[in-house]
Amino acid sequence: MTTPHGAPAGANLSGLRDHNAALVLGLLRAAPQGSSRVELAARTGLTPQAVGKITARLLAEGMIVEAGQAPSTGGKPRTLLRLRAEAACAIGVHHDRDELTVLLVDLAGQARYRCTEPLDAAIAPADAVALIAAHVRRAAAGLPDGARLLGVGLGCRGPLDHAAGVLHWFTPPRADGTYAWDPGWDGYPLRDALAAMLDGLPVTVDKDTNAGALAEAARAERTGDGLAYVHLAGGLGAGLLLNGRLHRGTRTNAGEFGHQTVDLDGPPCACGNRGCLEALCLAELDRGDPAAAARVIGVGVANLVRLLDIDRVVLGGRAVLAEPDVYLDGIAAQLKERIPDPEWQPVPVAISATGRLAVAAGAAELVLGPLFGRRT
Repeated sequence: MTTPHGAPAGANLSGLRDHNAALVLGLLRAAPQGSSRVELAARTGLTPQAVGKITARLLAEGMIVEAGQAPSTGGKPRTLLRLRAEAACAIGVHHDRDELTVLLVDLAGQARYRCTEPLDAAIAPADAVALIAAHVRRAAAGLPDGARLLGVGLGCRGPLDHAAGVLHWFTPPRADGTYAWDPGWDGYPLRDALAAMLDGLPVTVDKDTNAGALAEAARAERTGDGLAYVHLAGGLGAGLLLNGRLHRGTRTNAGEFGHQTVDLDGPPCACGNRGCLEALCLAELDRGDPAAAARVIGVGVANLVRLLDIDRVVLGGRAVLAEPDVYLDGIAAQLKERIPDPEWQPVPVAISATGRLAVAAGAAELVLGPLFGRRT
């Protein structure tokens, strides 16, 4: 076990018990038809006695239920256990530049409530927090009877400090659609401000791109490969899943994909530099040429694949989803052209299966993931 920054975490009996329970819950989440205690013991490597104690506690807590019996294989039929999805929920929030999405999901990741509305381009931090809190309360009203609300995950544009929940150099849009540094957002303690307004409900803040990567990994049940989730909406960024966990970097701010300098004399970017991938991409979109924007992104994705040996690329965000085939074909073509040995290093490109809800669903996964043994 490690801390969020990768340092070894202390092991104790309580922590070990919770870790083993998370293993069991994770297996049951991945098996909606149910699993027997014997199967759980075999897959976790725990003793039947340990699995028996864990499942007894989870049954008493209402997290799992007995779900009939498995077909007999000659001996006594085995009782199946199933995750009780309605026992608890999490709320995922996507704070986009000009849009807010709030999603309530149960333990199985199924949506119980969803709301999307436009967001004022010039909204102040305190007003944004008040609006998000109001939506969270509204979503919480849709909790199943007796369900617990585990917390809120919030995905928004970086740069930000995930560990502290503090924004850095956040650039909301002006009313005319342009962007500029806003000292009201820079250094704003978003996590703590929202938690205080929600009476101490646990809140986790992360980049929208990291949340999108988590949503894709959770849906695909694949966490061991190298995944790049590339998100194009009002800006361009990427979430990186390497060796089974999000790669956040020393300051938890990795993934500023859109701010690779690819043209030293290129157009100015909102970040203060020139020739950034994001600036070039948005310029092509302003000219009404998404195919050219796709080529620009494809160059950046090829750089990422060469640098990190990425296994697969998933594309998301409003701009991509508006013309998915254009981006899919354009980016795949650049990878084919720029990767020297595509047979040895094949990199499939796909559109996010979660679509417009990718960031909100992944933000909820920030809360749910640890419950099921996922390292978020």
